Amino acid sequence: MLRKISSDYVYPVSSAPIKNGVVVIDEQGEIQALGRRADYDESELEIHHGAIVPGFVNAHCHLELSHMKGKVDTGTGLIPFIKNVVAFREVPQEEIQAAIIAADAEMQAEGIVAVGDISNKLDTLTCKNSSPIRYYSFVEMFDFLQDANAQDTFDAYMEVYRAQSTSNGNKKSGVPHAPYSVSRKLFELINELNQGEGTISIHNQETPHENELFRSKRGGFIDFYKGFGIPMDTFHASGKNSIYYALANMDARCKTLFVHNTMTTESDISTAQIWSDKTYWATCPNANLYIENRLPNYQAFLNTEAKVCIGTDSLTSNWRLSILDEMKTIHKYQSYIPFETLLGWATLNGAEALGYENEIGSIEKGKKPGLNLLNLKSGKILSNSTTVEKIA
Repeated sequence: MLRKISSDYVYPVSSAPIKNGVVVIDEQGEIQALGRRADYDESELEIHHGAIVPGFVNAHCHLELSHMKGKVDTGTGLIPFIKNVVAFREVPQEEIQAAIIAADAEMQAEGIVAVGDISNKLDTLTCKNSSPIRYYSFVEMFDFLQDANAQDTFDAYMEVYRAQSTSNGNKKSGVPHAPYSVSRKLFELINELNQGEGTISIHNQETPHENELFRSKRGGFIDFYKGFGIPMDTFHASGKNSIYYALANMDARCKTLFVHNTMTTESDISTAQIWSDKTYWATCPNANLYIENRLPNYQAFLNTEAKVCIGTDSLTSNWRLSILDEMKTIHKYQSYIPFETLLGWATLNGAEALGYENEIGSIEKGKKPGLNLLNLKSGKILSNSTTVEKIA
């Protein structure tokens, strides 16, 4: 039996918005047709007030850290934040599993249909195998720039990688953590693993200290490594921002998802997009505010026609796992970005980055994107009163 769902506006994303639009779906949620209310008998329509949009894509999350909600202070900066994550991460397994299940359920309720998820452990495996959300698991590796430790580090993470399931629509890749934490040798091993296929995620330019390390071998990361007894004798500053080290060591054949990009310049973006036309940029605005009290300059991404995606990061660094909340935050602080642009960041761009664009990300015939209703209590999209309801 077909459902014919109508609202004040339908935003397909891949085409222009439809006023008083209608979306026809079958029992499996597959889009059968798009139209206008005037073309149907209203008695056969499910009519809603608001805007129908595709299911959201959370391009960057750490589901396995869900148990740390509220345990790490805000506004400390990235380096103290990392230290706190290490200090508070280990708790009883029952608590970890309960938090993971609750976080997955929260994302479902928020209309999220796919997640790019960082995995250092196997804690999320059971949840991912049973969830209706598609998960792209990024098995994240780091050796603190120590080439001598690269092989042992890689071998240890391969146990996590092999166990990750690709059933239920899920995917996986081995990925580097960040430029400041991955040696050239470990980059080589990761590249060999992926063979130029899939998507590679990497944390990028989240703090001024990261660029300072690569430009001049100064800043907070020097003391950070000393504190853990990690030698920096073989590290040499390049005089360039950290992203140039990543570009020199990553495989341009893969889709590359740079994450956070708080300090990324327009020149950095342009250089990366010349390096590869498969470059994507994940922004996690609420996490950026939670940790560093700053946001990226989104105008730089608009100027370069960058393919931006939206993520939530983890509940360690966020209050909720809601893509709508992330859109509201961007709109609050940099309101020059049109709603239609933000919606593309929240849906189709993320689907493309994770390789799901043929299934989700836009409302098109033959896709099963999920349908969200944005309830517009004030009549304005992305107002504080706007809420999301998953309707299909």
